[in-house]
Amino acid sequence: ATVNLHSINQAKIIPYCTYLGIQTSKLSALMDSEASGTMEVAALGRPFGLGMLYDCRKDSLIPGMTLWDHDDLKSNIGERPQNYNDFEIVASESIEDKSSALNVEASLKASFLGGLVEVGGSAKYLNDSKTSKNQARVTLKYKATTNVKELSMDHLGRGNVKHPYVFDQGLATHVVTAILYGAQAFFVFDREVSEKESHQDIQGKLKVMIKKIPSVEIGGKGSLTMEDKEKENVEKFSCRFFGDFSLEKNPVSFQDAVEVYQSLPKLLGAKGENAVPIKVWLLPLTSLDSSAAKLVRQISTRLVQELQSVLEDLSELEMKYNDALRTTAAQQFPQIGKKLKTFKGMCSEFKLEFQRTLAKKLPSIRGGGEMEAVLAEILKKRHSSPFNSKNLNEWMDCKEREIDTLMSFTNMMTNAKIIPSQNHLYKEVLSAEHAVCFVFTSLGRAEPYLSTLSNYLKQTPEDPQDAHTQDVEKEQWYASKEALIEKLKAECNRVEAEVVKLIESSAECLNRLKEKTLKPDPLSTSE
Repeated sequence: ATVNLHSINQAKIIPYCTYLGIQTSKLSALMDSEASGTMEVAALGRPFGLGMLYDCRKDSLIPGMTLWDHDDLKSNIGERPQNYNDFEIVASESIEDKSSALNVEASLKASFLGGLVEVGGSAKYLNDSKTSKNQARVTLKYKATTNVKELSMDHLGRGNVKHPYVFDQGLATHVVTAILYGAQAFFVFDREVSEKESHQDIQGKLKVMIKKIPSVEIGGKGSLTMEDKEKENVEKFSCRFFGDFSLEKNPVSFQDAVEVYQSLPKLLGAKGENAVPIKVWLLPLTSLDSSAAKLVRQISTRLVQELQSVLEDLSELEMKYNDALRTTAAQQFPQIGKKLKTFKGMCSEFKLEFQRTLAKKLPSIRGGGEMEAVLAEILKKRHSSPFNSKNLNEWMDCKEREIDTLMSFTNMMTNAKIIPSQNHLYKEVLSAEHAVCFVFTSLGRAEPYLSTLSNYLKQTPEDPQDAHTQDVEKEQWYASKEALIEKLKAECNRVEAEVVKLIESSAECLNRLKEKTLKPDPLSTSE
């Protein structure tokens, strides 16, 4: 039978050991074997070089310090060709699929999520996210490799290390022994989807057109050889470029993307001289000297996936409140926009603090200073906090319903002006002979949930932690849309009746005035 050691709860390790007849020391060795072997790591636009030192606890390069002299690292270097190029379509925007497109394994992904790794070149694609749910997005990935360079036994053999005192510094855990060179590029195509269009249909059409890019021909005067209907379709696409290539101008349209894509092989250089590190191989320093610092344990894939889910949920939420802020209702009613911006700011603050905590804990866990259970505790704390996904999305859903309700009402009041503030109302009243005002009195009402989020962010570790989260308000003024519409109709009918009554009253007064004016005064003379 096979047991997934990473999925075993720490409290159950000893019972599992007893049941399987495995000694605890052997189990520990099995769990940490991944941390003690040679590693393959995606370069992600970082300036790797052969012989450079690397700290896997922080996933960072150690500049300026090596085990060999500069001249030694220029000689006796092995090199072999690795010619390859290909393209693929990335239709998903998840962190998982974007990481997979760049061959980022779980542990490095955890460092990226925690902000420990600053990416460059094509890897900046990892930082690019949709800002709206109304965007259809498809990405075209191009990848080419040229050659592999590696150190030899002249460097790694016994007694060949020139600066052994580096082992005692404890700054690094690994050394770069081989590098795969090449280049990657990501063309990110977006298309706005209107309310009348099907997101799925637009996404499908976008994917079909992007697949054609490698085979599209450029005709005379730089025009694309395509049918008129296809040309009309691609004119609605926008393009963003993330690549390891030096371009004079980044593509912004479909046609630009076709031209750049077809020029990429030449941009690498005839002999691949413009290639950059794509992947590196790392050898543990303990293989050269047992006294060197080492990577004690890796972060389990399960926990990395949970961390990833937290940040993906926050990204999804960000798209929701961005869309809400763009609505007419949020712009016409400042109270709505203000609450959304406050909510957005607090979510951003929580996300930043969450990432800071990860950046602090990951190196400590990998170096053996803390157990992996610390991460599980961070996730548990977040789940029991007011910033749990359920409450955040529930509040956002409430705001979306409120916006929909306001838009329904304002659409019914076709001839009414929307006045955003008391000052604007005062100006309007001064310039009008008669004014009828319908006021949404509940929009500026304080919301306890937002106060709870704010108080949570102000807490310090010494403050007592409230185990109860604030429920999102259930009884909202817009809870029953049908009842509200009936109230609005009744109000409109009442206002209309008052106006008619006023007009009738005015007409009656006018008639009496006329009668009185035309009727002779009995006390007057015959003259």
